[in-house]
Amino acid sequence: MSSKPSRHEPPPPGAWTFFRQWLRHPLSIAAISPSSRQLARLMVKELPPNCERVIELGGGTGVFTRALLDHGIADDNLMVVELNEELHHHLSRRFPDVHVALGDARELPAVAKKAGYADAGQVDAVISGLGLLSMSHELQQQILESAFSMLRPGGRFIQFTYGPVCPVAKDVQQALKLRNRRGGFAVWNMPPATVFVLTQARSKAVEARPMGTPRKRRSGSGKSDIQASR
Repeated sequence: MSSKPSRHEPPPPGAWTFFRQWLRHPLSIAAISPSSRQLARLMVKELPPNCERVIELGGGTGVFTRALLDHGIADDNLMVVELNEELHHHLSRRFPDVHVALGDARELPAVAKKAGYADAGQVDAVISGLGLLSMSHELQQQILESAFSMLRPGGRFIQFTYGPVCPVAKDVQQALKLRNRRGGFAVWNMPPATVFVLTQARSKAVEARPMGTPRKRRSGSGKSDIQASR
């Protein structure tokens, strides 16, 4: 299913900033242009009912951030995590009342604490603009572990990809007891993108881990592997 198409959307604020960062870091920015508003609407559509607290990974130029705020997520209930310093600066200026954090998606509990976002407890959803498909399985698992350590039971991890298959590797899904389902298809995004929603089956092992404490981080790829994809 696709959202109502629009071929003539104006470029989002910060599009040139995004493209400039792609030119400088082509291996760490997973797309050559920011995500479309059509894709943003499809991502936000997958938020759970009565959703209040959200973490966004890889804020980019703020296309998803704007859609989340327009959906009704309060500024103080939203934390946007961005690893690229220039994009972080852009987001901080554009959304001064949102918790915009410069940090690593593998370290969300520490990032949230530093940003003053952790005190209110777990979140209802994590929306990801990261290029998971291009990452190693180990790096994917580190990010997903970190995200699900912040999610309440039944919370949703919402991710898009440029292919028809869920970008989270099957062995990572099995290790973390994840289920995925396909959401909408953004035909006018460049390139076209599919939305996936991942949830975690609760187990004694998962429930025994306190909120905000992912498993011990393994050594893996460095900073450049987890930049924003939009």
